[in-house]
Amino acid sequence: MSFFADKRREVMVHIEKYMLEMMDTYLKPIDTNWQPSDFLPDSTSDTFYQDIRILRDNAKDLSYDLVAVLVGDTITEEALPTYESWLAMVQGPSMKEDGGWMKWNRHWTAEENRHGDLLNKYLYLSGRVDMRQMEISTQYLIADGFDIGTGHDPYRNFIYTSFQEMATNISHRRVASLAKKDGDTLLSRMCGVIASDEARHAKAYKDFMNRIFEVDPNEAMLAFEDMMRQKIVMPAHFLREVGLKIGQTFGHFTDAAQRLGVYTAIDYVEIMQQLIEDWKIEGMRDLNEAGEKARDYIMALPSRLLRVAERMKTPTIDYKFSWIAG
Repeated sequence: MSFFADKRREVMVHIEKYMLEMMDTYLKPIDTNWQPSDFLPDSTSDTFYQDIRILRDNAKDLSYDLVAVLVGDTITEEALPTYESWLAMVQGPSMKEDGGWMKWNRHWTAEENRHGDLLNKYLYLSGRVDMRQMEISTQYLIADGFDIGTGHDPYRNFIYTSFQEMATNISHRRVASLAKKDGDTLLSRMCGVIASDEARHAKAYKDFMNRIFEVDPNEAMLAFEDMMRQKIVMPAHFLREVGLKIGQTFGHFTDAAQRLGVYTAIDYVEIMQQLIEDWKIEGMRDLNEAGEKARDYIMALPSRLLRVAERMKTPTIDYKFSWIAG
């Protein structure tokens, strides 16, 4: 066991140096990066109240399911304290403040933190949301914590974040498209810039994981297999409303996302296929017997899951979220 822990530490020393080198590629300079106030009504402006009225008018025509998905996305974006502390607990990397892991963790969190701030303020101004109920769900999500099956293993965490960032990119991008169709160009622009952040972050985590495959292919392959066997658990899985248990709200949230086509079971399979392609899993060499078996399992999985996904029916259950006003 200590051998594998030592190997992980050795690999992570290599990865941390690379993370520092690539910070400017995958994260934007803070001084010139977009901020929530760039998109929202300016409270110091003489047109502030007029701008709010325009925002509210445009938000009136958003569909019920779209508002529900947007609230769920906002709550999960606002659970950043959970994600930052989870990444800080990963074993193997240096815990030094100026090390690659901790520096990346802080700067990545700082970029992501803007997403929840922006969407929260938009929803507050929109008049479509019972903010207290939404805030209760946010506090629940942070207080409850979450077990996503990665443990404290850096390999599994990189695989998870690669998958998760790709999924959030898809979700925000499609919400942006639907908002535009519903006539809310401001919301469309906001979700568009958030999706762009998620795309950059996905590229980063995939790149970091690719480096791990290069230096420790067998253990990386076993970690990938394990995460695919467990299935990627989305942070939204742990959403709950007042009086409901963990998992119940998530079911209704995913139903709404499926109905809209914001994020579907087919998207899950396509992300997996993209990771297989990006990490060149099929042609990977220098694997031992366990690594080859893991690769064979991974390669066969997408087609199996796709058959299941294609048989799934679009949910039609009419559910009323406590988050949505009226």
